[in-house]
Amino acid sequence: MRHDYWALSEGQLLADLGATRAGLSSAEVERRQRELGPDSLEPRRHGRAVEAMLTQARNPLAWLLLFAATVSGVVGEWTDAAVVVGILLLGSVLGAAQERRASRAVDALKSRIAARACVLRDGVVQTVAAAGVVPGDVLVLSAGSLIPADAVVLEAKDFFVTQAMLTGETLPMEKRPSPSATDATLAERTNVVFHGTSVRSGTARAVVARIGRTSEYGALAARLVLRAPETDFDRGIRHFGYLLTRVMVALVFVVFAAGVLRHKPPVASLLFAIALAVGLAPEMLPAILSITLSHGARAMAARGVVVRRLSAIENLGSMDVLCTDKTGTLTEGAVRLERAVDPGGRDSSSVLRLAYFNAALETGLSNPLDDAIRERGAAAGPGELPAKLDEIPYDFGRKRMTVVVDAGGGLGRLITKGALERVLEVCDRVRGDDGEPAALSEGALSALVARFHGWSAEGVRVLGLASAEVAPRRTLEPSDERSMVFEGFLLFLDPPKAGAGEVVRDLGRLGVGLKVVTGDHRDVAKHLAATIGLAVEGVLGGREIAALSDEALWHVAERTTIFAEVDPNQKERIILALRKTGHVVGYMGDGINDAPALHAADVGISVDTAVDVAREAADFVLLRNDLDTLRAGILEGRRTFSNTLKYVLTTESANFGNMLSMAGASIVLPFLPLLAPQVLLNNFLSDVPAMTLARDRVDPEAIATPQRWNLTFIRRFMVFFGLVSTAFDALTFAVLLVVLRSTPAQFRTGWFVESLATELLVALVVRTRGAFWRSRPGNALLVATGAVGLAGVALPYTPVGAAFGLVPLAPSSMGLLLTIAITYATTVEAVKRLLLERLSRR
Repeated sequence: MRHDYWALSEGQLLADLGATRAGLSSAEVERRQRELGPDSLEPRRHGRAVEAMLTQARNPLAWLLLFAATVSGVVGEWTDAAVVVGILLLGSVLGAAQERRASRAVDALKSRIAARACVLRDGVVQTVAAAGVVPGDVLVLSAGSLIPADAVVLEAKDFFVTQAMLTGETLPMEKRPSPSATDATLAERTNVVFHGTSVRSGTARAVVARIGRTSEYGALAARLVLRAPETDFDRGIRHFGYLLTRVMVALVFVVFAAGVLRHKPPVASLLFAIALAVGLAPEMLPAILSITLSHGARAMAARGVVVRRLSAIENLGSMDVLCTDKTGTLTEGAVRLERAVDPGGRDSSSVLRLAYFNAALETGLSNPLDDAIRERGAAAGPGELPAKLDEIPYDFGRKRMTVVVDAGGGLGRLITKGALERVLEVCDRVRGDDGEPAALSEGALSALVARFHGWSAEGVRVLGLASAEVAPRRTLEPSDERSMVFEGFLLFLDPPKAGAGEVVRDLGRLGVGLKVVTGDHRDVAKHLAATIGLAVEGVLGGREIAALSDEALWHVAERTTIFAEVDPNQKERIILALRKTGHVVGYMGDGINDAPALHAADVGISVDTAVDVAREAADFVLLRNDLDTLRAGILEGRRTFSNTLKYVLTTESANFGNMLSMAGASIVLPFLPLLAPQVLLNNFLSDVPAMTLARDRVDPEAIATPQRWNLTFIRRFMVFFGLVSTAFDALTFAVLLVVLRSTPAQFRTGWFVESLATELLVALVVRTRGAFWRSRPGNALLVATGAVGLAGVALPYTPVGAAFGLVPLAPSSMGLLLTIAITYATTVEAVKRLLLERLSRR
């Protein structure tokens, strides 16, 4: 295939591709798929287990452990080196196995909502998976299509494509079937549609030239590492990491320096200092995040919500404002044409027949209104469709759609329908009671507008219909929509969805404010809001939004419940304005005009019946188009957020105090309180129950309101419980040294057992904000905690424990240490209540 395929004539291009205008045969498609592989930007993957292991190994803390093992090996401490490497490998294998399982589950869910493409194969139009497109396929494109490959246009009608992602052009570009210059830039290739762009309006057929990584977008993706926008939760994780890094660096430096000054073995001191830093860090957090998010994705899918981007789950739990269209979410979505009436408001078979011709002959973007017209018109028996001469597709600027039919006598007839205001602006006459056109006077215009407002106030959606006779030409343009006769109104009903009012109230109780963003008239939206019990604080129309600066819109948007008669760019401005005022904003849409707003929102939500470009822009896809499904998804998102945060709180509340105590003990004691392998083993064992947190039960109060990352709360939580832990550590040290008169090996063993027991118990206490005995943990967490606790107590009496330098303790000593651990857990429960009461008063 020539590199300048856009400069070839149609015949040369099809010959080079081995294709025809009728597309490829199924057998040829299968052959090319075997030869070329899928149309995907993702490289072919082999050895997913190895890949998962490498992902685990990219954790900086793993490199810290490897450095410690290397130092041990260099100085001849092979046992310590082997133990460190063994713990590293065991942790990586465990995390990789969980992540791989989670990844497979998520991939299976995403395949349910994979992008589709319309192609000509075996001479007929077929809908296939976009990843199955091959060079030579003929794409059948219309408004809303997401383009799956680079393709050359063979035929087009008013065909405009949004390609800003590649060329930076803000306005859609028209594409035509004529060769471009050999040296044409991307923007100048007016006969090429590019992978990843979308059709704004019109229709076309195009032959695929390049797919996947050979496409222009694929080449760009290969050169650049494109990162998704940072979510609110990701930002919190990053800041939390900065805090821990500062603490870890200071800890390593102080402990190592103190060990050297006290003439302790330098290598052992360095290993101990690094082990302390690793013990402080939640090194399993990446695996915990992946497992918890993937479990949340599976649970959400069971409730009808498919997650396309895992990192957005926490944002769904944090969402406090939801913007949505009304059709299909607040209403049934089963739009029906209630009446077709003349300008005087009387039922008219002529208006119904013209509307049917318009809808039946349209080839652009399908929508529920056209479906309703076709259904009603077909039932009325309109007779044979006239010959279609041309079409002026709908676009969001004109808000009109026109077909041109053969009217006989060498004339064509334009039949236009659309938003009433936009139809009236191209009319200068109105169909009179006698069936003859009359001038559209100011009085007649006022009467038409009054009828429109009256129907809108009753919740009826109204379209206008007009016609005009023209001399047929090869090509008609939107400018030909002029001097038309207003024929009448089309009245549609879309009743509120059963239970919509209850769902709106449920969202309010969950702390999620609902805002309606619609292209419909404000009176229709206000009627719906009153019907479902949505309190309306303010209403803002598209013209008013256009007159506001961005700064003014920031202030007004918060106090507005209904945004009516808005265009796609205004939807995006509304979302950005709400985000600017500190809200976590969700947007729910399913049309091509919703794509900018879906991109701009913190949480983009679509449905599986949406146009490709909307579905691909969304973070979540609902398998059922209703807010009750979304409500279930919000609750699951909050459970996922809560369980992720549990790991951070339980790990740091225990680790910070233990590491601080050991750092202090290493300075005061003449020997190290724990050997580096013992610190790492302790940390590894305490992390095992954390792997089950994804399935832990969540208290109702934890999901009652939007959840957001609060670094200040975590820092205070860590410090408060760290100090309590340090106090009990000091008590443990005193018991081991003064009461039990332990040897260094016995001290380390006792401290190892007590430290592990306290970490396990405190996890059960701080996992809930209520009394821990009233909040039952998940079965997996309970079993894992019990098993690790028993293993920790038994370890000193086994050969494995001996390999780590642990020694058997007298039963009385073990009982005393476990009593201290239980007392500590009881004290933590009391301190937790005091801390939460103090924070709640602020």
